[in-house]
Amino acid sequence: MTQIDIGIKEQDRVEIAEGLKRLLADSYTLYLQTHNFHWNVVGPQFRDLHLMFEEHYTELATAVDDIAERIRALDVPAPGTYQEFARLSSIREVEGVPSARDMVDLLTVGHEQVVKTCRDVLKVSQEAGDESTSALASDRMRIHEKTAWMLRALNQ
Repeated sequence: MTQIDIGIKEQDRVEIAEGLKRLLADSYTLYLQTHNFHWNVVGPQFRDLHLMFEEHYTELATAVDDIAERIRALDVPAPGTYQEFARLSSIREVEGVPSARDMVDLLTVGHEQVVKTCRDVLKVSQEAGDESTSALASDRMRIHEKTAWMLRALNQ
């Protein structure tokens, strides 16, 4: 088998992949939370929130695949179990079924956390000259910042 030689030192690739693993875990946890809320939201905003949450979890489903594939492109195994995601994620699961207003607040906090995780990945990838990971982290950050803004606007 051919050794990976993409112009990024092994130590840097591993450090970047560790950050991406946290981003993957945060994104997957947020995906699950958003999907759960899509199924269980009730109240006067039901239709709007049900449809919005579906848009969000659909976008996140694509994102988790992109992040996992970037980890693999760095020649590091991607995490893929609930146990690994729970250990790596900064986003905690929610007990029970919150109110629609609380769902929006929880998802806002979740998207903001993903932005912070993206910032950590971006810093490490920029220092290592990894433009591919930097672009991925920057794109994800922009999406989550916009989503958090839109969610915050719902509860003002």
